[in-house]
Amino acid sequence: MYCCCWGTFLCFQSLLTFNEWLKKWLLVFPHFCLGRGLIDMAMNQAVTDVYARFGEEYTKDPFRWDFVGKNIFFMLVEGFVYFTLNVLIQYRFFLDHWLSDYKQTVVQDEDDDVAEERQRIYMGGSKKDILQIRDLSKTYVGRKRAAVDRICVGVPTGECFGLLGVNGAGKTTTFKMLTGDTDVSFGEAAVAGYSILTEIHDVHQNMGYCPQFDAIDELLTGREHLYLYARLRGVPESEIPKVAEWGIQKLGLTEYAGCSAGTYSGGNKRKLSTAIAMIGCPALVLLDEPTTGMDPHSRRFLWNAIMSVIQDGRAVVLTSHSMEECEALCTRLAIMVNGTFKCLGTIQHLKYKFGDGYVVTMKINAAKASLSPELEPVESFMESSFPGCVQREKHYNTLQYEIASSSLARIFQLVVANKDRLSIEDYSVSQTTLDQVFVNFAKQQMGEDEDVTLHRRTARKDMKILPVKGK
Repeated sequence: MYCCCWGTFLCFQSLLTFNEWLKKWLLVFPHFCLGRGLIDMAMNQAVTDVYARFGEEYTKDPFRWDFVGKNIFFMLVEGFVYFTLNVLIQYRFFLDHWLSDYKQTVVQDEDDDVAEERQRIYMGGSKKDILQIRDLSKTYVGRKRAAVDRICVGVPTGECFGLLGVNGAGKTTTFKMLTGDTDVSFGEAAVAGYSILTEIHDVHQNMGYCPQFDAIDELLTGREHLYLYARLRGVPESEIPKVAEWGIQKLGLTEYAGCSAGTYSGGNKRKLSTAIAMIGCPALVLLDEPTTGMDPHSRRFLWNAIMSVIQDGRAVVLTSHSMEECEALCTRLAIMVNGTFKCLGTIQHLKYKFGDGYVVTMKINAAKASLSPELEPVESFMESSFPGCVQREKHYNTLQYEIASSSLARIFQLVVANKDRLSIEDYSVSQTTLDQVFVNFAKQQMGEDEDVTLHRRTARKDMKILPVKGK
């Protein structure tokens, strides 16, 4: 019995010692200091009340070191230390100085135009560009493949740069890094000469952003939104009504300017978001799929507004799934696949370089040939004159062929020379559309799960062809 009590006493003493040490170690956390201090003060007040009931006076200095003094001291020191640490993290001190050993690999299988633009950025040829992106990269935690992988591009004044790609290609992630919504894993970018890493506040003053999803307050009217963002932009108070009215007129929101934004249709919300991005005449305007949900008339209204921004000598970066929109607005564009640029240049250059050739459409004269036109002679003519051509469509009296490699002059020469003999009533020759170029690159886009599956299949195939010993 004596041994059991003694063992219990020793265990109790050990717990008390552990408790005392734990209270000392936990002082490094300001939450513990605050909570422990409040508990000790409450306990002290309870003890004082008990003594007062018996007519005794019990006083204890709350600022004594072994009472609340140590908690206040540690909170004072920790406030300074943690505030300094927060500022250093905010301005990427540790990432730039201690974790800057990013293993830069050589970019392989890069298109000539993309490599030329990268070299131009490296050599400092983009110093006068409004937007300068140099090896911008983003890798999310838990992902092996980068969402954005070392893209380089410069956007000068008076240019609308198109950024195309399927969902998940990295377009919105690129915008989030440029606006400071997400951290940059590696690389650098500058807007009007201000770095997005160290001068993000100056970047915000020179940038307008229309996000993919509308960031508006449903309780405010369209006019109140423009007033609010004009003040945030630093527009003088006397000029705010004029600037807000300009945005309303520019985007065709006159009829709905006094209504709550929550009652707007999807297209009108996109117009309001675009008007907010243009408030204050920023040097760079980022538009992430601005025409989603708009009717053709509203879309044309927005196109005119974007063209006016370009004519003012500012720059626009546009993402869209509408090839018609890109052809109407963009002076240059790039197609992103798995976070990298696969091609870059003017629309006509991309059609010529990555297109599948020409599309020839012919209509046979049924009156000349017969009531049921014979298409076999025309088919034989196309197969013999243009080896490797592909028949895309065949209707009652219409044929459409895709010719991969041939000069435009030769196509017209052969068709015109045999027009009467083959009873060709009408024909047209068109170049590959931007949609077809985009689809050709979009086929290369794959998710990380698909990439792992492809790697496993390749490994299995390699294992199957290994020679088996003893056979």
